[in-house]
Amino acid sequence: MTKSAKSVAAKTRSPRTAKPSSKPAQPSVISAKDLSLTFQTDDGPVHALSNIDLDIGKGDFVSFIGPSGCGKTTLLRVIADLEQPTAGEISVNGMSPENARLARAYGYVFQAAALYPWRTIEKNVALPLEIMGYSADERKKRVARTLELVNLTGFEKKYPWQLSGGMQQRASIARALSFDADILLMDEPFGALDEIVRDHLNEQLLELWERTNKTICFVTHSIPEAVYLSTRIVVMSPRPGRVTDIIESTLPRERPLDIRESPEFLGIAHRVREGLRAGHSYDE
Repeated sequence: MTKSAKSVAAKTRSPRTAKPSSKPAQPSVISAKDLSLTFQTDDGPVHALSNIDLDIGKGDFVSFIGPSGCGKTTLLRVIADLEQPTAGEISVNGMSPENARLARAYGYVFQAAALYPWRTIEKNVALPLEIMGYSADERKKRVARTLELVNLTGFEKKYPWQLSGGMQQRASIARALSFDADILLMDEPFGALDEIVRDHLNEQLLELWERTNKTICFVTHSIPEAVYLSTRIVVMSPRPGRVTDIIESTLPRERPLDIRESPEFLGIAHRVREGLRAGHSYDE
């Protein structure tokens, strides 16, 4: 390890002894306190989440990382009111997740693009606007604006099967942005893409975040992706999912891809990796 890298590592608290801090730098738009969720199944209860304490500030880019089955997606679904907690409290934009859903406070991007193959790209992006009752003129303006945001201008009349996987996922992001929600929830949206396309979309997502100042919650299995994208990284334990570390990024907002070779980046990645290894070693 270089002298510079050693310096970064020395300044970064080890997650084996550190207590996670859930406080955001900005006012909270998502706040969870003692949040737990247990699924009742024929084989007995499955404890998915346990005592989650978390505050996400306005304009934060927060990544959730942990082993498969640790509850990352479940936590995202609780925020989106797609699952209901069995204990604790959670608020989204100062209201319950149900009221936030009804108020269209967030857009949701799934692992797969989930575009309707019989609808053109512009009509896929316009779908939530149609459901919400926007006029045809307003739908046209919003579709044009969001397609421009994700660099898909000119592909309005194409069908999903005519686009690459990365372009389909960008269309899915445009759909989530079309009604201008403050919060963007993203469930491992680039996991199925090859590394080159994934790198390109990571760069584009950072540019989109910079331009819109959305609050983004992002689920990933990739340590480099989490470190590259995030202002804060939430490390979760194996099931039942608990928050074992919250890492504040010291990287600048402007992040070229080659920043991933810097000692500072490698120091943060090391802490994430150690947090994942530590698993259940934190005191209750």
